[in-house]
Amino acid sequence: MHSLTLDPLLHSTYVTVLRFFMDKDNRDDFTFAKLSDLKLPVTFRISQLEGSIPQPSVSELLENPELRLHGSQSSAFSDLYVSCQLLADNKPLTIPFRTSFKAFKNNYTWNEWITLPIRYCDLPLSSQITFTVWDIGAPRTAVPVGGSTFRMFGKKWTLRRGKHRLLLWAGQEADGSMQTKTPSKLGSRDEMGRLEKLVKKYERGDLPKSDWLDNMAFRKMEEIHAAETEKSENMYLYVDLPRFDFPVIFSEAEAQNQATIPFAPPAAGQTPVTPVLPSHFATDSHLWAILDPEIARENPVEDKHRRLVRSHRSSPYDRELKPNAKLRDELNEILNYAPSQPLNSEEKDLIWKFRFYLARDKRGLTKFLKSVTWRDPSEVKQAVEELLPMWTEVDTDDALELLGPGTVDSRVRAFAVRQLNRADDEELLLYLLQLVQALKFESAASEQRSSRSTTSAISYDDSGLTDFLIARGVQNHILGNRLYWYLIVEVELEDRVVAKMYGRVVFKFLSKILESENGSERRELMRRQGILVETLAKRAKELRTSKDPRPKKIEKLRSFINDSKNGLVNIPPLPLPLNARMEITGINAEKSSVFKSNLYPFLLYFQCSDGTEYPVIFKDGDDMRQDQLVLQLFTLMDQLLRKENLDLKLIPYDVLATGPLQGMAQFIPSKTIAAIISENGTLLNYLRANNPDEGSVGTYGVEPSVIDTFVRSCAGYCVVTYLLGVGDRHLDNLLLTPDGHFFHVDFGYILGRDPKPFPPPVKVCKEMVDGMGGAQSTHYARFKNYCFTAFTILRKSANLILNLVALMVDANIPDIKHRDVHEQIQEKFRLDLTEEEAIKHFEALLNETSYFTVVLDRIHDLAQYWRS
Repeated sequence: MHSLTLDPLLHSTYVTVLRFFMDKDNRDDFTFAKLSDLKLPVTFRISQLEGSIPQPSVSELLENPELRLHGSQSSAFSDLYVSCQLLADNKPLTIPFRTSFKAFKNNYTWNEWITLPIRYCDLPLSSQITFTVWDIGAPRTAVPVGGSTFRMFGKKWTLRRGKHRLLLWAGQEADGSMQTKTPSKLGSRDEMGRLEKLVKKYERGDLPKSDWLDNMAFRKMEEIHAAETEKSENMYLYVDLPRFDFPVIFSEAEAQNQATIPFAPPAAGQTPVTPVLPSHFATDSHLWAILDPEIARENPVEDKHRRLVRSHRSSPYDRELKPNAKLRDELNEILNYAPSQPLNSEEKDLIWKFRFYLARDKRGLTKFLKSVTWRDPSEVKQAVEELLPMWTEVDTDDALELLGPGTVDSRVRAFAVRQLNRADDEELLLYLLQLVQALKFESAASEQRSSRSTTSAISYDDSGLTDFLIARGVQNHILGNRLYWYLIVEVELEDRVVAKMYGRVVFKFLSKILESENGSERRELMRRQGILVETLAKRAKELRTSKDPRPKKIEKLRSFINDSKNGLVNIPPLPLPLNARMEITGINAEKSSVFKSNLYPFLLYFQCSDGTEYPVIFKDGDDMRQDQLVLQLFTLMDQLLRKENLDLKLIPYDVLATGPLQGMAQFIPSKTIAAIISENGTLLNYLRANNPDEGSVGTYGVEPSVIDTFVRSCAGYCVVTYLLGVGDRHLDNLLLTPDGHFFHVDFGYILGRDPKPFPPPVKVCKEMVDGMGGAQSTHYARFKNYCFTAFTILRKSANLILNLVALMVDANIPDIKHRDVHEQIQEKFRLDLTEEEAIKHFEALLNETSYFTVVLDRIHDLAQYWRS
């Protein structure tokens, strides 16, 4: 049995690591050790700094005289110190540590051991240590000389050991994020780096030893090292890690067959009880994940089996093959899977076997394309060149799924674009936001085209989505206006690569407009829209950041609108960016106001050419893209319900983000539930005051049509807010119009996120129920029936809604980014239940309440009071 020895220069405590191996069962040899058995604390030595510290130029000193106070300016060897911290997955695992004070004379050498309060066996695979060298700046301040981020594990999951030379990034503090900006090593290696790698091999015994030759080699290396240090502009920090005799491989502790959970100390005189969990706890596949580094690789046995099972010959037998009753049921079950549900190998083989039979089923295309092995040229050729052209036309939801990030072959994407071409402009407007996002995946495919092998069977050509959107936008002014603003927002985002791609699309779109009839006039209108938005945004930011009270802000806004220099009182006819169907001619200054909220949004009354007014809320400093998405989906759901002859009186008002942090929304004259309760006592009193009908029977003195509108709209918003997981509901973002339309505003929390504890999944407050006459009234019974009917109808279009939200994953919307949106929404639809079971499930949710809601609403009321 080998003993594990450490470099004699390293810390003496590591001699105890011998016990780690001697306690093991007797074996002939060791080739590696497991990290999970290494119970010692993480220790390393900060050795020395090499390289010259960059000095500021004379011009930099003149521009910033404080640089003269830096320690490196006032003495040859400043009092530098090193700070270090252990992190993993962008989170710190320890507090920062630093070297003690030391006065340097000839060089920067610390030779100081650092022991972290964490054991090796507890380290995650992504562990890394940040090292930052600090210099004295101005009094009581420090400035970074350079920083470096060092990964604890190498590419083969082995714990790093021995001496390491870390590249310091001059003037930067070490970045501990996973995609670090200060890596300790770069791809290129200098001569010294090459020699140091050979020394490591020598110390491990991988190179033969010869004393007389070794001495000559080391003397020569010292000369090279001195010469390299002299001419190099880089700085390097040297650290020493324990040098174990054997590689230490990352591994996690195995679960015990019986796991125990210690309870709180028992009372005096009682025997402590430690419960024993069931024996299957350690082997439950839902609780434990098996770490398999080979899982991403193709199993050659399975690959061979697949090729034997799948015949690539298009014989008459293959074309005429039909499933029996049992297989037909299995195929129907697979075709009804949600878009996000993956297919296993048996299901893929079954789909492939009956591919010609399924070509007449519009539901089958997306599942068939998932069953294709895209690395197999013969399968790709048959799927795309033979089967795809003969496939029956698919529905819009499947076409949208084919435009997602999972579809790379441009011929499949082009097929999806051709299916969308059948949609009219009104329908296309419902999906336009997602189609603009789908352009990102077109761009990704075109980038892969240059890096892929030319022999690949997959096509990375242009699918024509860009040209399709531009052509439809040029034809229809309303559609084109929305397309223009959706593209403009993407151009202004921080991701410059994506922004540049969208910039090219905007340029192409505007060029096509100029070529069309009255193109120069349309282009001028778009330019004027941009100037209007820019003028309002600039003023909104000024008033938002000013310290003036709200009445003063309102006064300043009105004087700004009335000032003829700003051109807002009288505007030459211009399509409103928010709704191009409305042609505006000016803003009514006297009616315009400023809301009492954190961002102080504007309320602007636009005068229209037909003599009407169109009130608009304009916000600056708020990302309205999430509200824009939610209202777009509300509009879509309203259309789906109306197609089934169910009008739930929804008011999906217009919202348009005109930039990453600004936008406008249609203002619906209404009152918050909180204000109504404060002024009228109940919602029924408010409706009765605005729509009295003393002779009505069963509607509490309110016009029957108004009560009907209230009941329907409550049911509609109850279902749509549940499906999208809208959170943070309180009496100040639930509104009611005088004619009974109930609706929600402010969608800062969606997909299950909610700042309140224990939020009810279905948002129905006591005030809404009282407005229907109470939970025992016939109106509340109608409300529940409307809810059940709407839920049932929208479940049929679950795939469409799922695919629309999935296309927004890369849109940088806060509640969608980095989340499994498919799972969040799919859970709401409960597609695993029958229609009857789904209705019972929704009824159970409808009966749930949260006892915290009333208290939290009162807290919100107080906050609003002090804000005003």
